[in-house]
Amino acid sequence: MPVAQASSEETIPPDTAALVHTPYDGSRKAFSIGLAPLDLDEWIEPDPNLAETLEQRAALIRDKRGVVVREEEGTRAAQREALKLVVDHVTLRWPELYRLDGRRLTVVPLGRVFDLDDEAEAPLVVAGQLISDDLLMLRRSEEGYRLVAAVLCFPSAWSLAEKFGQSLDGLHAAVPGYPDKLARVMNRIFENLKVDQPVWRVNWSIYPDDELHHPESKERPRNWFDDEAALAPEAFVRVERQTLRRMPESGDMLFTVRVHVDPFTAFRRHPEGAQLAGGLRDAILALDADQLAYKALTEHRDAVAAALDRIARGG
Repeated sequence: MPVAQASSEETIPPDTAALVHTPYDGSRKAFSIGLAPLDLDEWIEPDPNLAETLEQRAALIRDKRGVVVREEEGTRAAQREALKLVVDHVTLRWPELYRLDGRRLTVVPLGRVFDLDDEAEAPLVVAGQLISDDLLMLRRSEEGYRLVAAVLCFPSAWSLAEKFGQSLDGLHAAVPGYPDKLARVMNRIFENLKVDQPVWRVNWSIYPDDELHHPESKERPRNWFDDEAALAPEAFVRVERQTLRRMPESGDMLFTVRVHVDPFTAFRRHPEGAQLAGGLRDAILALDADQLAYKALTEHRDAVAAALDRIARGG
């Protein structure tokens, strides 16, 4: 639910769970690849709401499996490899949350036990119910790297049904600047990335709610904000933390996406919130027409920027 906007006289304690990543702070340019080396000890981020998040993921897999799960034949061995990587990581990093007994893994906050050898379930689906991240596998082919398996519960205006099976170029065809500027770089990264050279990046977008599950296509029209005069309590900044690593056995690429959603009012709680709100305002105003359309901000750019400007000025 939207968070009520605070008056400038109120003293609000910092929210340490908010604004974990701020790619709009001026340190990087929008619509750039912006990859950085990843410390595998930090591969999967902690989630203070792990049980709630995993319950939502399990419900989506159960009730909307055709929307959030896809796999091609011949990918199960690589899926098992991905599952092992996830299990090895979480049991080492958070032994108080994940308890392994033989081939049965207990997610303690959830109170649920997973059979890691369950032949009735796709291994990637099991992995996708252990962590808050979405998991996507890409495999080298004659067309380049293709999306061949995915558990995508929390897409950001991205339809798995439309994108599954496509190559990197197909997946990113609608991204402004990709075909003529970024395609060659992206394909080269996928071809050359070594097992011991995982990377990560973050991006941002603006949404009218804090829902994690947004499977609608970017090409479909969206009516975001009802009351632009009171936009700050209604608007949310959505950040995707993405990681990319080559799996050592299959050579397939494993792509993870963790979504963070914060209301604009979280800027008022953050000790550097005014500067961050100003940075996001500037980032939005710097977008060209194609970039604004891609982020669904063509109609609302000025209203969103004005709301952020008020926060940046302490109003």
